[in-house]
Amino acid sequence: MKEPPPLILASASPRRAHLLTQLGLEFRVQPSHIPEDLLPGEGPDAHVERLSRAKAGEIWEGDREALVVAGDTVVVLDSDILGKPADTEEAVRMLGSLAGRTHRVVSGLALAFPGGALHSGTTTTDVTFRTFDEELARSYAATGEPMDKAGAYGIQGFGSALVTEIKGDYNTVVGLPIPLLLELFLAGGFRYEFGALVPLPKESSR
Repeated sequence: MKEPPPLILASASPRRAHLLTQLGLEFRVQPSHIPEDLLPGEGPDAHVERLSRAKAGEIWEGDREALVVAGDTVVVLDSDILGKPADTEEAVRMLGSLAGRTHRVVSGLALAFPGGALHSGTTTTDVTFRTFDEELARSYAATGEPMDKAGAYGIQGFGSALVTEIKGDYNTVVGLPIPLLLELFLAGGFRYEFGALVPLPKESSR
């Protein structure tokens, strides 16, 4: 049976790396350097999918025999897209705007395969925060955890104390939706089998 290609995670996110490790997959980390600016008129789904595809493509161009996984995540409150805070004050403002309300987390994934195929998609999860004041927001910001995360919180860390309810896939909030990842593996001709990627016969891939 043909061996699966080397796997590259095009992200510096330790959270995405942890999830791939939990799946038992061997991979190396090679972050992309694609600017994450929002284009005029770009919605959240289009934004995260575009960036995911650009990140995967950038890394794949340097190693065309690899299978590259790339992702991007944003928090959406009403019609506002919240990325990573630029500083502590912006983190506190973001957290204040989310307190006591429900927001959406949109994650995009893209997989670039040997041969040039690029498959991508997005998923959305609703997250509700408990009500809290500015003092608590500042206390959380002081931990440093919010500074590299969309919406200024990490659901897998201290930020879990802010959450009262989620509707949807938990790992979409973390930044690597596993059901979508497995679907994209299949689209590129590989089946995940608990610690391994198994190449499918060509007629079985989709």
